[in-house]
Amino acid sequence: MAHLTRYYMYKRIQEYFKQPIEGKVLGISGIENFHSIISKDAVVIETQYPEVDMQNLPYENNSFNFVISDQVIEHLENPQKAIDESHRVLMKDGIAIHTTCFMNAIHLYPEDYWRFSTDALKYLCKSFSEITQLEGWGNRIAILLCFIGNYFRSMSIPENKWSLKRLIANWNETNYSIVTWVIAKK
Repeated sequence: MAHLTRYYMYKRIQEYFKQPIEGKVLGISGIENFHSIISKDAVVIETQYPEVDMQNLPYENNSFNFVISDQVIEHLENPQKAIDESHRVLMKDGIAIHTTCFMNAIHLYPEDYWRFSTDALKYLCKSFSEITQLEGWGNRIAILLCFIGNYFRSMSIPENKWSLKRLIANWNETNYSIVTWVIAKK
């Protein structure tokens, strides 16, 4: 179950994919929230940052149908190089999914360098042929809850559609994005 700051994002990404993703998938840093959209027949290589440096991926050109990085690029010295590396290792028409944060407390692992608006993600993905989803999620109540304490940021969102937590998690004010994401096609 996704927590407050990622619930809407994972839901929107899941809605984008009408069929389970297939082929060869590179997952960078904790892609468990994407398993529901990945076919059981897909070949998934899961790596962790910093053990595998997204800025210098140890894979050949055109190796993957999908590259997924979840909350990684804000920790990299050179996010442009990382996005370019994801482009390099994708096959023709391959898809990259990159999620990151915009309004977020500093979280060191091992460093915390950047924050990304949707405009920044669009710029970073300029080498891709098409951006198919570019969004952010947040709202003033969620920001307040997150800054009050980490408990609220990581609270689970129940499936009960009348839950106050779920209503907050689904309310989106794009000018107050806590998280941002992009889905881009090579």
